[in-house]
Amino acid sequence: MDFGEAGREAELRAEVRAALAEPEVRGELERLRESGEREPDVRPLYRMLGRRGLLAVSWPREFGGRGAAHTEAAAVIEELVHGGVPDMMHVLSIQIVGLFLLQAGSAEQKAAHLPALAAGERFATVLYTEPEVGSDLAALRTAAVSDGDGHLLSGTKTYGLKSAMSDLALCAARTGAGASKYDGISLFLIDLSAEGVTRSHIDGIADDRFDRVVLDGARAGAGALLGAEGEGWALLTRCLANERTGLDYSLKAARWYEAAIGGLGAADTGGELLEEVGRLGAAVDAGRLMAWEVISRLDRGEADPIAAAMAKYHTSETAQEVAVWAAAVHGLGYGAGRDALPPGRADLLEAAYREAPGLTLSAGTSQIMLELVAGSAFEPAAES
Repeated sequence: MDFGEAGREAELRAEVRAALAEPEVRGELERLRESGEREPDVRPLYRMLGRRGLLAVSWPREFGGRGAAHTEAAAVIEELVHGGVPDMMHVLSIQIVGLFLLQAGSAEQKAAHLPALAAGERFATVLYTEPEVGSDLAALRTAAVSDGDGHLLSGTKTYGLKSAMSDLALCAARTGAGASKYDGISLFLIDLSAEGVTRSHIDGIADDRFDRVVLDGARAGAGALLGAEGEGWALLTRCLANERTGLDYSLKAARWYEAAIGGLGAADTGGELLEEVGRLGAAVDAGRLMAWEVISRLDRGEADPIAAAMAKYHTSETAQEVAVWAAAVHGLGYGAGRDALPPGRADLLEAAYREAPGLTLSAGTSQIMLELVAGSAFEPAAES
């Protein structure tokens, strides 16, 4: 692909930078940085960005977007992250749940949910993982029992993110059995404030806290089923491939790498350390190029799940390695780094070290990504 920047991408980058420099937005960014909270509420900032049309630029205009290309949307995301906007709520609401709705939602579901998500008025998360199930989503036990024109859901979902701040959840549940564990899985849009839904935090070390959501006969009405009943696994497989561009992980890797080398001087970077600086810098740059290649293929209508798996594997592994490397370079507690690093960088790296263990698990483990790539070598060649 041509990695040069198109004119529209440059315009959007400039628009984002200008928006982040506006007093109202800049003040909210400063509030988040100075709050001292482990998981500050980013929703007021997102509402500001939503009013400026910067959350869902690739969505159709009728749903609050701008009809922009995937690469143009990626340019906006890069500028937002570089400008200090926390990205997890965007990943969940726009890049995951919004994507599912765009690809599989009914006209009524899209009209009901997408404009509010694009405006930052409502927020969404996913409810996949369950206790004792781990990364094997197909082994889920949450049951959805037919109840007239809807379903009653019962089960426990764990290790979700932003459930406490979200209004809507995309929930995977079992509506029946079949020949394999992949059969009988359905997807539902759940109102997290509904009766029968209980949310609580799970203790962890990362800044973005994990949540537990208990569903005790929570009712999902007739309009809550996403796609056809029992079609959940096929939808998950298709949409997860589009989700795995690696962009969010490549942005983490770049931020952490820049923070780490920001505290190193010429006297620090001799011999082996200089070699590591170069090797990791090349890996970070390679990850960005891989992510953009996957995204550019989406614009051409060429979704490639294998290329996406490779990008997700490389970018998440690189981000994790950078975080661990930074801790080794700057020492326990980043003691020396707190004087040498620019303001706030030591805190960023310390948070990165705590977040890093989960990067190679979320959105598909590294093992699964490697299996997808390896398995593609045995797929029959397409007929010419």
